[in-house]
Amino acid sequence: MVALVRTVAYLGLDARAVEVQCQVAAGMPRFAIVGLPDKAVGESRERVQAALAAMGLALPPKRITINLSPADLPKEGSHYDLPIALALLAAMGVADAEQLTDFLAVGELALDGRIVASPGVLLAAMHAAEQELGLICPAAQGAEARWASGVPVLAAPDLVSLLGHLKGTSRLPDPAPGEVEEPGFGPDLKQVKGQETAKRALEIAAAGGHNLLMVGPPGAGKSLLASCLPGILPPLSPAEALEVSMVASVAGTLEGGKISRTRPFRAPHHSASMAALTGGGLRVRPGEVSLAHLGVLFLDELPEFQRAVLDSLRQPLETGRVDVARANAHVSFPARVQMVAAMNPCRCGHLGDAALACSRAPKCAADYQMRVSGPMLDRIDLHVEVDPVSAADLALPPPTEGSAEVAARVAQARARQTARGVRSNAELEGETLEAHATPDEAGRALLMQASAAMRLSARSYTRMLRVARTIADLAGSEAVTRIHVAEALSYRRQAPRA
Repeated sequence: MVALVRTVAYLGLDARAVEVQCQVAAGMPRFAIVGLPDKAVGESRERVQAALAAMGLALPPKRITINLSPADLPKEGSHYDLPIALALLAAMGVADAEQLTDFLAVGELALDGRIVASPGVLLAAMHAAEQELGLICPAAQGAEARWASGVPVLAAPDLVSLLGHLKGTSRLPDPAPGEVEEPGFGPDLKQVKGQETAKRALEIAAAGGHNLLMVGPPGAGKSLLASCLPGILPPLSPAEALEVSMVASVAGTLEGGKISRTRPFRAPHHSASMAALTGGGLRVRPGEVSLAHLGVLFLDELPEFQRAVLDSLRQPLETGRVDVARANAHVSFPARVQMVAAMNPCRCGHLGDAALACSRAPKCAADYQMRVSGPMLDRIDLHVEVDPVSAADLALPPPTEGSAEVAARVAQARARQTARGVRSNAELEGETLEAHATPDEAGRALLMQASAAMRLSARSYTRMLRVARTIADLAGSEAVTRIHVAEALSYRRQAPRA
């Protein structure tokens, strides 16, 4: 007899249908799993056997073959435990094979028969909804699965209670719906003393979704400014929150099925590897740039990152996606992020201060800043110098304007951009960019003159138009004028030349 149970394989944010086929036939006793399983799937044999033994069931002394179809699709992860166990129970006549065809199953098994959490349940639920199937998943992830509307969910704590529900001798409770966390608030801009130019650049970056680079000495407040950014960004829309949660589900970081409307804020250490930043590894998982999808990726000490690692972000910053190519799979993850970077002007950090600067200045500054490639800097819209904060500034009372007031202006600017059919001005391109961001005659003349003097690339020119459009939106102006172009150009710096 051959029993069939449906499950899925995860390739990025795609869930591919997989059929678990179990055959129990006469022959020498053995338990084989075929169909390109990785080590975690191969070890399912031991977990399934122990879980059945905990239920008081022994494997029949026959040849047991598990085939994961399609056989040429690599299978990774522990979520195959539950469908393998159910297929085996159906082949042994313990479970109803016909009944199981209406469900898709995912979940890891403990040795005592418990069904424990595994990454990707939300993706499996979305796939089950498309296929008009029910979903069998761990009880701990029932709330997560409920986000896929219209999917009957069996959230079981263990195999015994699951079998009891399928046989009709007991009933599993319906999983509670997932909770939506209200947007959280980080540091307030009222905590930032001075730095009016940097705060203005932060507001423009938030209003248009632009990338931002802050250059200044240690202790000037660059990290504090960056951590204030999520507090002035508009909260995630319901569709965006679900999109972010799908990435978190694949990464295994979606706790309790809670979906947050707070934009992600990721700050990887400068020692991060390329796989950690962009995704990959032996078992391909989303990297920091994908975990920050629709949020903020903060790169502190920018020149301290390995140059190859930094340059690996060039494609995601341009396309909003990360493509991880492997010999056996090609995986894509979303990565539409707003990058905020901070760096010291030189290795000692005190360039321009005669009392503290090292003896190699200004040569050391050029050498240090050249560690960031020109093409990488070209993808950063706003460059701002952050001056050191004096003791006199710190003694002043907190500013009257904080994150709430700035967030209100940002929300108004974003509303204007939504009316144009884009999420943010950073996404303007082609005919839409020309229609809404072309400056007036005086503005165009200034931009042409600056482009020739600063030798702006085509990418830089386009980004200046987007920034000018954002500045006009903050001012409530329908037209992009010379003053908006002038302010946009003031946030552009040329990379040091060797």
